[in-house]
Amino acid sequence: MISSTDNRIPVLVIFGPTGAGKTALLRSLFAAGSPYFFKGRCEVVSADSMQVYKGMDIGTAKPDKALQKELLHHLIDICPPSEQFSASEFVKAADLCCRDIYRRSKIPVVAGGSGFYIKSFLFGIPATPKGNPCVKKMLRERALKEGLASLYRELETCDPITAAKIHKNDAYRIERALEVFLCTGKPLSSFAVSDELRAGFDFCIIILGRSRRELYERIDKRVDEMFEQGLVREFNALVDKGYTEDDPGMAAIGYRELIREFPDGVPSLSLLSDETLKKLESVKKLIKLNSRHYAKKQYTMMKNIPGAVFCPLSEGSEISYSVLQKIKDFMKTHT
Repeated sequence: MISSTDNRIPVLVIFGPTGAGKTALLRSLFAAGSPYFFKGRCEVVSADSMQVYKGMDIGTAKPDKALQKELLHHLIDICPPSEQFSASEFVKAADLCCRDIYRRSKIPVVAGGSGFYIKSFLFGIPATPKGNPCVKKMLRERALKEGLASLYRELETCDPITAAKIHKNDAYRIERALEVFLCTGKPLSSFAVSDELRAGFDFCIIILGRSRRELYERIDKRVDEMFEQGLVREFNALVDKGYTEDDPGMAAIGYRELIREFPDGVPSLSLLSDETLKKLESVKKLIKLNSRHYAKKQYTMMKNIPGAVFCPLSEGSEISYSVLQKIKDFMKTHT
């Protein structure tokens, strides 16, 4: 086992918003051909709430198969788009992965852009009440009868703080927040998260940053590349399997915009009509806009993390001296 100054498990945490360059950084640091002597010493635990879903490779920007072969990634492709994978489930799974990786004398790298997942991993899950099957069933029936928008408006009234953090299409979290309020009379936001990092781990937390202009340019380029790589075909394959707007996986940016415009799939891919092309161009612009908004939200969520080091990346680069030095020092401490 890796040597350590105490019994804590060392975990390198790399957070960056959509388009910041997390995957390129991982490739540069830990994959074959890396000049930084980290190859073979780490494994990645994905902290992306949408990369857990099977069949959603292009739209969630999963690491390619070559990188996953060179650098083992955990918690990718573990459930179908119809299943909810909660932050609580992520923390439990990530803990198991980190312990297993460390037991095999490697250092776990928790990397991703899902701020809620990463903050839950760092600080733990608040002690909210257990689910009530009767209330859960009632809310599900109301959502089907009245529409999810009605429940979201109700949540905005009784718990505006939580509502502001939840997408209006996220049925699971909307219903869960209302369930807590109906069962306790207290908003979900009143169940505070600890402000101390979890015991049992020695975290090295790196937050990647880029200028807003460059980040937005990278996001726009990435969305264009997703369409070129076959995002629409991938989306159609999901629709053909019966997935709808109500499935958790289809709430991912890229898929949700497509399914709202094309609930039955994009027609006649081999010969797109002018009308369909115009709709696709409109969807593409909306995906870019929503991706920008999400990136801003990601940064906001990760502010004020104790001990976190903000590492700006200069234009056109995938790594910086500050990132490299921080990781070198951390690896040296635990090897």
